[in-house]
Amino acid sequence: MHKDDVIVMILAGGEGKRLYPLTKDRAKPAVPFGGRYRIIDFVMNNFINSGFYKIKILTQFKSDSLNKHITRTWPASPITGHYIDLVPAQMRTGAEWYKGTADAIYQNKNLIMDEDPKYVCVFGGDHIYKMEVNHMLKYHRKRGADLTISAIPVPVEQAHEFGVMVINEDWKLIGFQEKPKQNPATIPGQPDKVLASMGNYIFNKDILLEEIMADANNENSGHDFGNDIIPQMVNRLNVNVYDFSRNFTKGMTQPELGYWKDVGSIDAYWQANMDLLAPLPEFDLYNQDWPIRTETRNLPPAKFIWRESERTGMATNSLVSEGCVISGGQIDRCVLSFGVRINSFSQVEESIIFENVNVGRYAKIKKSIIDKGVFIPPYSEIGYNKEEDKVRGFYVTESGITIVPKGAIL
Repeated sequence: MHKDDVIVMILAGGEGKRLYPLTKDRAKPAVPFGGRYRIIDFVMNNFINSGFYKIKILTQFKSDSLNKHITRTWPASPITGHYIDLVPAQMRTGAEWYKGTADAIYQNKNLIMDEDPKYVCVFGGDHIYKMEVNHMLKYHRKRGADLTISAIPVPVEQAHEFGVMVINEDWKLIGFQEKPKQNPATIPGQPDKVLASMGNYIFNKDILLEEIMADANNENSGHDFGNDIIPQMVNRLNVNVYDFSRNFTKGMTQPELGYWKDVGSIDAYWQANMDLLAPLPEFDLYNQDWPIRTETRNLPPAKFIWRESERTGMATNSLVSEGCVISGGQIDRCVLSFGVRINSFSQVEESIIFENVNVGRYAKIKKSIIDKGVFIPPYSEIGYNKEEDKVRGFYVTESGITIVPKGAIL
């Protein structure tokens, strides 16, 4: 299959308000995930592993850490016509940020015109999943589609959380419901499931340009693909829906089929990290047939020290990144980023610890997220008394996850 006729546009400008305070200083796609990755790495690996090497990453809010991560992690060889380009918001159409997903593409339409591809992939930069993009592109071509949207079947009870695709028996799109509270349209032949849009699109280039230009001139539009462009296309053009639950990548196991997580809220983010700790996780980081690449750090191996009666350095059911020292403390069901230090007699459980956090002696941490570079003083307790956590200026979610923000002084 010829990949040179495809350009990839990754929308990585997400502000990630619901992930605050993790997004206080960084864009949502740059939030760390699974110890050594960033959220954007997953969509990047999907394209690279699928053999797509013409990629534009559209950035916007607080993009500094994202820019650094992309330039350090994802070099491309221009001599072969490959590129991975960061495109900051250029404000080509006036002095404003992107007004919506469609406006982001409209403001960068020159990139598409310069490249002149046959197809344009417009994907989000902030979900956790594996996808062989060729399967979707083949489906798009075979159906002679103007636009193909990838969607995932979810239980009908969850319909109110998603944009729901209304399809006919032939999987052509006939309507769209934005987070329906009642009577959501179910999948033909599957009355217990609805089709949730994943926000991943493959357009024929000419159609995309026509639609975003028409939309840009419509003053009543919110300039968003899901809410504005797609509903306008449904009755006029050939819009097809691709069933992501059948997408198969190399070396994939049965439980992984159809795994897709929107880690847009703190609770969903915490849960997706915890999912990685299962003995046979639904999302497998260890499959070498579909490598998940990320920035390589020049750090020593993780080290576990002391075994003297009470003072034992130990990690169980956890992911521990390079440069960590578990020095006489104990962690269980934790995800540790680079360079974390867990000192003697401390106990950390069900927590996500970002880079260079230092946990003092006898400290106790439970069901918490500790952002980068924070020092936890000896004898501190975090996550045990939620009201007290709030008083100390931490963030506590309704389900009881405590977040200690970057730069916090305890």
